[in-house]
Amino acid sequence: MKLTKHAHACVTLEKDGTRLVIDPGTFTPDAAAAVARAHAVLITHEHFDHFDSALVAAALEAQPDLHVYGTAAVAATLGSRGGRVHAVAAGDTVTVGSFTATVHGHRHALIHADLPCPDNVGYLLDDGALYHPGDAYFAPGAPVRTLLLPTSGPWTKLGEAADYVRAVEPERVIQIHELMLSDLGRHSTATILGEKGLTGTPIDRLAPGTTVQL
Repeated sequence: MKLTKHAHACVTLEKDGTRLVIDPGTFTPDAAAAVARAHAVLITHEHFDHFDSALVAAALEAQPDLHVYGTAAVAATLGSRGGRVHAVAAGDTVTVGSFTATVHGHRHALIHADLPCPDNVGYLLDDGALYHPGDAYFAPGAPVRTLLLPTSGPWTKLGEAADYVRAVEPERVIQIHELMLSDLGRHSTATILGEKGLTGTPIDRLAPGTTVQL
């Protein structure tokens, strides 16, 4: 599996000619180009930095074979589109080409009691090869080789992120959702959470556009 890191929480996954895009939001400048090459789009939740609804709706019109998977709120925003938009929840399994993803978690991490807390799901790809948690520190209860770890945003906290990595016990961590941090902040966060920090697990900082083999 190849992973391409885009800005913020968006990644492209490619294997055996199948391409998936997860969380193409408005903070990702090349989201439209990524989705244009995708066979399916997976959305963790409805927030705009993970789900650019206008972009995804336009892609569904332009790409007749494109399928989209997301929470009930995401599916309701897009409509059925001839059965190509699928509402998913914890316990579901998604199969697209050579990829299989299981769905985990229920809710977005709490920002504040006064703010709505939408549904949020994570996607565990190919028997634990990769886990994208969306905006939640939910451990999927299954082995994870590579964890995509959110590190900035109004709901995140370094101590909770460290405990999350310890709970999941991945072999490798890739920092995502880091756009609200300066370069110094991204480096500091990786140092605190990384192999010589609180978790003992290597954490990669990938520049947008970087592709790695998993």
